[in-house]
Amino acid sequence: MALAIAATESGGPEVLHEIRVPAATPGKGEVLLAHKAIGVNFTDTYFRSGLYPWPVDKDLVLGSEAAGVVVALGAGVTGFSIGDRVAYTIPNGAYVNERVIASRHLVALPNGISDEVAAASMLKGLTAHYLLHRSFAVQKDQTVLFHAAAGGVGLIAGQWLAAIGVHAIGTAGGPQKCALARAHGFADVIDYKAEDFVSRVQEMTGGKGVDAVYDSIGKDTLAGSLSCPKTFGTLVNFGQSSGPALDFKLSDLAAGSFTITRPILFHFTVDPAWLTGASGDLFKMIEKGALKINVNQRYALRDAAKAHRALEARKTTGSTILTP
Repeated sequence: MALAIAATESGGPEVLHEIRVPAATPGKGEVLLAHKAIGVNFTDTYFRSGLYPWPVDKDLVLGSEAAGVVVALGAGVTGFSIGDRVAYTIPNGAYVNERVIASRHLVALPNGISDEVAAASMLKGLTAHYLLHRSFAVQKDQTVLFHAAAGGVGLIAGQWLAAIGVHAIGTAGGPQKCALARAHGFADVIDYKAEDFVSRVQEMTGGKGVDAVYDSIGKDTLAGSLSCPKTFGTLVNFGQSSGPALDFKLSDLAAGSFTITRPILFHFTVDPAWLTGASGDLFKMIEKGALKINVNQRYALRDAAKAHRALEARKTTGSTILTP
């Protein structure tokens, strides 16, 4: 029997509880993984709370990224062997000490990438990849605004933007988080608890605005974010940690002939070529030191509810992992 953490029903962190699931044998095209580290992300809280629709009626096992070791192979699996270190990111099912998963979702881990780093960077690092290379393909010397700059995606994106040569303005809550964002590539950081980010962006850009805004906050920031792009600028909304922005109207884009997009990581990862290429880019950036992955919070798998409370209270920085 495997140990898993599931939500009994939609609700707060208190709905998370331990369950035992029968040991599974991998079928055709599948492998059995023993997890070594599991990532915790806002998308987990969205599923837990019911903000995202559930694929099951009850006992939803959460978790969308993890790293582990292949311990058994199903028929027809190629490219992987027992003992291989691998990682993946797919919706749900990762809050467990072992699981069966289709091999097409896996990527091999280089020797220079630890289990913790992989579990802390697959979802967030690949999110940063599609944000900066596909949703709005940033170019050297452009200027962008990135909300939640001290969060898991933000700290990776700040370093990646700096490596490209982009002037990145971040927002973060409080002096410590602002300092952390500056240390990870952001040229300027706005403390949203003490300053109005819209007016500060206008000051920093001489009233011109930014080429793009990356917004994962949603309700609390979206209206202000739409005041920050320059004419023909782009707003990339890729999350809603403060809740959905329900008052947005399509006509709001007319203020500057803006473009808006709402990408989802898992629409990208279904393409094996993209998954392999993007994860390869991510691992190379980490191995050469251009990206430092900060695992700043660690919890036992059984303490997943504590991890959710800290994340939703915005008491975390960088990445959070669970250890089976």
